[in-house]
Amino acid sequence: MNQNLIRQINKNLLNAQKRGMSFRELAASCGVRSRQQREFRECLRFLEAKGKILDRRLKLYHTEYLDLSMGTVSRLMNTFGFVTLKDGTEVFVPGKYFLGAMPGDTVLVSPIKARGDSPEGEIVKILKHGEAEFTGVLCQDGNGYYIEPDNLVRFNMPINKRDLKAAKIGDKVRCVITERGLSHSDHKIEIVETYGDSQTAANCAQALLDVNGITVEFSQEVLSEARNISKRGVHESDFAGREDFRNEIIFTIDSADTKDIDDAISLKKIGSYYELGVHIADVSHYVKLGSALEKEAYERGTSIYFANRVVPMLPKELSNDICSLNENVDRLTFSCLMTISEDGKLVDFDFKKSIIHSRVKGVYKEINRILNHTEDDSIKQKYSGLYDTLFLMKELANILTRNKLGRGSPEIETSESYIVLGPQGTTVDILPRTRGESEVMIEEFMLMANEAAASAAKLKQVPFVYRVHEPPSEDKINNLHTALSALGVTCNDVKLGMEPKVLSRLINQSKGEKIYPIVNMLVLRSMSKAKYHEVPIGHFGLVLENYAQFTSPIRRYPDLTIHRVLSELVKGTPSQKVTAKFEQFVVKSARRSTETELNAMKLERQCDDCYKAEYMKLHIGEEFEGIISSVAPHGIYVMLPNTVEGLVKVSNLPQGQYDFDEMFQYKNLNTNQTYRIGDSIKVRCISVDVSAGNIDFETVE
Repeated sequence: MNQNLIRQINKNLLNAQKRGMSFRELAASCGVRSRQQREFRECLRFLEAKGKILDRRLKLYHTEYLDLSMGTVSRLMNTFGFVTLKDGTEVFVPGKYFLGAMPGDTVLVSPIKARGDSPEGEIVKILKHGEAEFTGVLCQDGNGYYIEPDNLVRFNMPINKRDLKAAKIGDKVRCVITERGLSHSDHKIEIVETYGDSQTAANCAQALLDVNGITVEFSQEVLSEARNISKRGVHESDFAGREDFRNEIIFTIDSADTKDIDDAISLKKIGSYYELGVHIADVSHYVKLGSALEKEAYERGTSIYFANRVVPMLPKELSNDICSLNENVDRLTFSCLMTISEDGKLVDFDFKKSIIHSRVKGVYKEINRILNHTEDDSIKQKYSGLYDTLFLMKELANILTRNKLGRGSPEIETSESYIVLGPQGTTVDILPRTRGESEVMIEEFMLMANEAAASAAKLKQVPFVYRVHEPPSEDKINNLHTALSALGVTCNDVKLGMEPKVLSRLINQSKGEKIYPIVNMLVLRSMSKAKYHEVPIGHFGLVLENYAQFTSPIRRYPDLTIHRVLSELVKGTPSQKVTAKFEQFVVKSARRSTETELNAMKLERQCDDCYKAEYMKLHIGEEFEGIISSVAPHGIYVMLPNTVEGLVKVSNLPQGQYDFDEMFQYKNLNTNQTYRIGDSIKVRCISVDVSAGNIDFETVE
C-alpha cells in the first residue's frame, strides 16, 4: 500500500472539510497519473474499509467532518437495533435507517435527533460484513416460504423451496446470508442447520449455542491432554512442596447435582480467632500455559449453565474428575488460609499449595436441615463428626454477613429460577431458587477468600485480574433521583460520589412499604455491571477496596489466571519477575473474561426463557396471580411466584386510553385504574412462543 498516496488523500479530504471532493478532483489534487489509477482506487478502498473516508452522493468525504462514528451492530430487535461505538456507547437506530445491516457488521453511524436521553443515529455505510448467521423459524405463506428470524428486525426473509433441505414448516433453523440486499427483506439466505420443532426448548437452546459460536465438544488435541492427565491421577510425587491437610476436617458444600466441585472448607477456632481455610482445586497445576487446554479455556472464558445442561470450560475429565474435589479421594489444591477476629475482620492470610481428602460431599439442603434442627437419621449419619464445625461455620458466617451489611452493601432482591425437566427433556416445572443458611455460609467464605487474594496481589504489587464494580454513572444517578422524587421518596443524598450505604438505606427504609418493589427495581437498574480489570478500582456493591475471584478456576478463566500469578508468589518468585511475566497477560485475560462472561449471561437467560415458555405452553388459558415486575412502552411485565415472567401488551389491558409515565406506571385515563410496579395482578396466559422465549398474558377482571 502506497503510504505517501494515503497521506495525500487524507490531507486533501481534510482540507475539503464538509464540501468533499469528486473522484476526479481528488485524483488531480493528489497528482495521480493515469498509470496510478489502480493504486489510487486501492488506497480509497483501504481508507473506506477503515472508516476514514466515505463515498456519498458521488463525492468523497473525510469522516472527521461528517460527524460520523464507527461501530459494530450489537443488537437487532423487532423494529429497531443498536450500534456499539468504539468507546462503548450504544446508539439506538430505527429499523428504517439500518440499511439491512446485521449483528457483527462494522458500520458508520450519523447522529439524528434523539427522542429521549439516549443517542440515536442512522447507518450511512456498512464497512465490513460480519458472519451474518442467524436463527429463525421456517414458515409458509401460500406457495412461498420464508424464515421468521429470532431477535432481528422482524422482516420475513424469503427462501426458495429448493433451499429448504430437510427443514419442515415450524422447524427451528440456522441460516446464513449468501447475498446482501439493501434491506433485511432483500437478503438472499440459505439454511445451514435444522434443529426440529421450534416449540421445543432443547432445540431452541442448541440453536442459540450454535449461532453464538459455543461449541459443546472439545477438539481431539484438547481431549487427549485432558484424558492423559485424568488417567495419570494423583501421585505421591505431586505432593512435594505441598502442605498435607488430609487429616484435617475438610469437606465440600454444594448442590446435590453438582459435578464440578472446585471448593472445600475447613474451620476451627483457636482462642479468640477463627482459622478459616478455603481450599480450591489446583487447576493451574494441570492446565499449563501454552497447552491446548489453556488455549481452549481462554477462548471459552467460562462454563455456561442453563436448565439441566452445562457447557464446560474444561473437559469433564478435568472438571468432573481430577480437578473436582470429590469425597474420599486425594486432590491437589490451592489453599487460602485466613485468620479472622471475633468481630469478623481479616487479620492475616496465607496461600499454600496443598493436598486434601474431603470427608463428605455436603449438600446445601441437607446442611440447612442440620442448621435448623430438622435433619433425619440418614443425614445425621452422613455428617457424623462434622456438627461442631458446621455450627461454627454458621456462627462465623453470621458475623461476616452482619459486617457486610454494616459496610452499607445494598441488599438488592433478584429472582433466580430452577428449571425441572422430565424424562423426555421437556420442562415440567419452574421453581424459585432459594438460598438457605448453608448457601449464605459458602458465599461469605468465598467472598473472604477473594478479598484475601486481591489483597495479596496489591501487597506484592504484581499484575492481577480484579473483579471490579464501578459506582453508578451520572446518567443513572440522575434517572434514579428523578424516579425516586416522583415517588415522593426523600433522596437528596442520591448524587454523584455517594457511598453504597445511601442505596442500602433507601432499600431498607422502603421494606414493608408498597413502594418497596419499585425502589428495589430502581436501585438494581442504577447499578453498573461488574467486570474484570487489571486495575483494582474496588467493588461498589460489596463495599470492598480489594476484590478478585479466586474460587472457581474449573469454570472461570479469570480465576485460573490469578492462580498462576499467586502460584509464582508462593514459589517465592520476585515481584519484578512476576510483573515481567504477567503484565500483558492479565490485561488480555481481563478483557476476554469480561467479554465471555457477558455473552454467557445473555445466552443463559435466552435459553432459560425458552424453557419457561415451554412450561407455560402447558398452561395456556389458565389464570395466575402475579406481581407487576416492570413497565415498558409496549406493555407491562408480570412475574408469577415461580419466577416465570410474561408480557401484557397495551392492547390486552382493559379498554381505555392509557398514559405511560415512562418510569413505573400505566394509568387508564377513562377509569383512573393504575398498573404500577409491585402491584398484585391477576392474569391469564393467552399465547406462548417457545422459539422466541416469549409469554403473553392478558388481565383478568
